[in-house]
Amino acid sequence: MSRTNLRYGWLGTGGPPALVFVTFVGAWYGYSALVGPTERNISSPYPHAVVQTVFGDLSNLSELLKATWVTTKVASVGLLIAMAVGILFAVLMSQAKWIERSFYPYAVLLQTVPILALVPLIGLRWGFGFKSRVIVCVIISLFPIITNTLFGLKSTERGHGDLFLLHDAPRLTRLRKLHFPAALPAMFTGFRISAGLSVIGAIVGDFFFGRGEKGLGIKIRDYTNFLETEMLIGGIILSALLGIAMFQVFGFVGRAITGAWHDGA
Repeated sequence: MSRTNLRYGWLGTGGPPALVFVTFVGAWYGYSALVGPTERNISSPYPHAVVQTVFGDLSNLSELLKATWVTTKVASVGLLIAMAVGILFAVLMSQAKWIERSFYPYAVLLQTVPILALVPLIGLRWGFGFKSRVIVCVIISLFPIITNTLFGLKSTERGHGDLFLLHDAPRLTRLRKLHFPAALPAMFTGFRISAGLSVIGAIVGDFFFGRGEKGLGIKIRDYTNFLETEMLIGGIILSALLGIAMFQVFGFVGRAITGAWHDGA
């Protein structure tokens, strides 16, 4: 491939996001320059001030990285539990229509109830520590896994299913060799969606419970109370980067597993 093709290939993929980022930073500088010094110090610091405070001070960076690790543990455990529970219920619902009719409405209900309405009950029942934060992550991450896995399991090509039935393949064999492979792309779509939601759940749990190891949610709340705006923005940036990282992990694993035979990968 020539240098010209490489250059234009990069411009076609990395150029637009870079342009949007530069535009955003420029707008941030412009807004910060327009507001008064008092408002700038409270709510609109310059981008370079955020970089200097968060990433130029090792103690501040270490504090945020430690909180990020706590949030990562909570979000990861909650996501893994949600994956196990979601796949189990999706498999059961795909095997019997009466199971789907019995449980799917409650999966929808779990998605529609605001998580902040359930958080107080979770805290009163299971305390305000690690376990309750994980439960919040499970609740907020469960629905996309169930719906995408169920969709994938029910989207097997009819011709393939008829072929298995023609050879009298047992139900478990059809599930293992036909339905699960066909469902993998949809399943990983659900995993990617839930990966970002689990980070949101971990931060929401931090905001409400506020006990135990300090994750990003607790740190963001503390920075807000003490008007440490640079550190607050740093916490928001690391929260976003954590969500993106978890999203990309499942995207990479999904492409590695299905990329050889699935066009959408």
